[in-house]
This record gives sequence, structure tokens and C-alpha cells, in this order.
Amino acid sequence: MGSIYFGWATPTEAAAVGVLAAFGLAGFYGALSFHMLHEAFLSTMRTTALILLIIVAAFFLNFVVGVLGVPQAMTKFVSEVGVTPLTLILVLFVFYLVLGCFIETLSMMVGTIPIVFPIVVHMGIDPVWFGVFLVLMMELALVTPPVGLNLYVVQGIRRQGPVTDVFVGVAPFVLTLMAFVFVIIAMPGLVTWLPRLMY
Repeated sequence: MGSIYFGWATPTEAAAVGVLAAFGLAGFYGALSFHMLHEAFLSTMRTTALILLIIVAAFFLNFVVGVLGVPQAMTKFVSEVGVTPLTLILVLFVFYLVLGCFIETLSMMVGTIPIVFPIVVHMGIDPVWFGVFLVLMMELALVTPPVGLNLYVVQGIRRQGPVTDVFVGVAPFVLTLMAFVFVIIAMPGLVTWLPRLMY
């Protein structure tokens, strides 16, 4: 993570370094074996295949939605209803909060952004601000039960007790992220100040 934040490595390069470090640790503790590698490779293939299947299906959905003109129809509908930008953001907050409880984040982004983004731009909401808002909502989706990926990562590390303990333990983090979202909704200048200063 440090190498990403300092700009020394891309996320992919940092992941490769993480894998090498994991190999080194496994070897150091005597857990490195062909059986362990076989299981790790199989697990990686299953997870990758599942995510790619979701992404491919989402791309097909986006193509169909684009051909049918759904983004344009939704933009026109929102304009005619007379929804304010604040109301739209609050609706999107609830929408992504509920959706994040049941759908993996990447497929959620790929499946919703082609529809939502044109509406957001049409309503005059800053795209940079919306990008930060969306990232926060994705982070929130990673820690909201029952499908939050990070919850199961934590449960896999602790290896004792029910996963419901993790659900309860993550509640302060969920509330903190929600509070942060409401702060940037109330004060959008916090998000756009630095980009505007740079450009």
C-alpha cells in the first residue's frame, strides 16, 4: 500500500510484490509446498473466473442499455421531474448503499456508471466530486454485510468465532464512512479544492 501511495508502483506492480512477499513468508514458516501452491492457484482461478464472468455480463448489459438509449431516457426523465442535485445525490447514496450489500463492487461500478454518470453530469455535479463519492460508496460496499468482501477477508484471517462477530465489529467503520460521505455532500469544496488548485 505504501508503494502505491508514494507513487513507486501501480496497484498491479504492488500486488506482484505482495505475492513475492507472501511466497517468502510461506517459505520462512515452512508452509510452502506443491499442495499449497496447487490449492492457491485453483482458488485464484475460481475467483478470477467468477469476477470476469460478472464483468463480461455487465459489459453486455451496458451495450444493450446503450443501444436502447436508457441513459438518455433517464437523463430526460430526471430533467422533467425537476429533481435537484442534492436530492439526486441522496437517492444515489441510498441506491449504492443498498446495492453494495448484495453485489460485488466492480460489477456494481461497471453495471451502473454508464447509466448514472450522464445524469450526474447533466445535473451539473462535478465529475471529480462524483468520482470521489463513488469511491467512498464502493469502500462502504466492501464492509457492509452480507456480501462485503473485506468482512470475509477478516474472517478468513481470524479463523475463529462466527462471521457475525465481524459484522458487529465493522459497524463503527461503516458509520464513519457514512459520516464522511455526508461531510463531502454538505461541503463539496473539500473534494474539489485541490484539483482546482492544480488545474
